[in-house]
Amino acid sequence: MTAARRAVLLLLAALTLCAAVAGPAAATGYRYWSFWERDGARWTYATQGPSTARPADGAVEGFRFAVSEDSSDASRPRGTADFGTICARTPAVGGHKRVGLVLDFGTTADAPSGERPPARRTACAVVSADATAAEALAAVAKPLRYDTNALLCAIGGYPQRGCGEEVAAGTGAGAGGRASDSGPSLGLLAGAGVVALLAAGAFWQTRRQKNA
Repeated sequence: MTAARRAVLLLLAALTLCAAVAGPAAATGYRYWSFWERDGARWTYATQGPSTARPADGAVEGFRFAVSEDSSDASRPRGTADFGTICARTPAVGGHKRVGLVLDFGTTADAPSGERPPARRTACAVVSADATAAEALAAVAKPLRYDTNALLCAIGGYPQRGCGEEVAAGTGAGAGGRASDSGPSLGLLAGAGVVALLAAGAFWQTRRQKNA
């Protein structure tokens, strides 16, 4: 094999390595309030929206603000408070039901630029027997904000702006991750260094062959 051909092969290998290190473009995520139902000691993603769900007396509903790609990787509300704990100081009222609510405003990594999430909290809503989860939420966490498609945008006024906007995946904490920085990754820098070394080796071999 000639030195020139060897140099070409080394350069091609270097470029392939660089592409592998860089990887595909980041997936798209969304910053939004997700809706959950408590089943015993675990949270399950609600199969319908809060405006149509009608929790029973003694139910626990959760809302979590976070960045996620879809329901499969959505962040659950944090905390272990059950109905007995949440509504311990709220007496039952005839003709009404009590619904425990867990409001998790998320992390600073999930927050829109310039905003800071309030501390997560619980509340016991006393509402009519046929009230929806949205009505229970409105009883304890105003102001609420919805968009024109009835998507829940803000609870307790948070966030002040935005509603389900797209963000680069990894921008938020997701299911426990941290926000990514805007600089090049260590892997990409390392890949660039390998490319430079291989390219230099190819050049040196070609020059050595010519001088032989």
